[in-house]
Amino acid sequence: MDIKTIEAGFIKKEMPAINVGDTVKVLTRIPEGPDKFRLHPFEGVVIAKCGSGLKLNFTVRKVSSGEGVERVFPLYSPVIDRIEIIRFGKVRRAKLYYLRGKIGKHATKIESKEEKVK
Repeated sequence: MDIKTIEAGFIKKEMPAINVGDTVKVLTRIPEGPDKFRLHPFEGVVIAKCGSGLKLNFTVRKVSSGEGVERVFPLYSPVIDRIEIIRFGKVRRAKLYYLRGKIGKHATKIESKEEKVK
């Protein structure tokens, strides 16, 4: 048995196929008591993916009050309740670190695959 077949047995949650450039909303569980939790959304553009299998991480960037905020999520973390894809993006780079220097619409406007077809 190789490692990939062993890891496939541990992956229980079905996660959507997210790519760099997509705009996503990640809903994380925040505990508020011994048996209560709430869902906290974090919506932004996926600027990087790194790792593979169970160790896949992705970085989401959003601009909040004029300040850029980035957060790294492990894809198969039990803290993540679900991931909603808001818009698909078409990019030519594997890492979108250049968005850190952009301001306003230039930081969030990524050409979508549907717009390119028209």
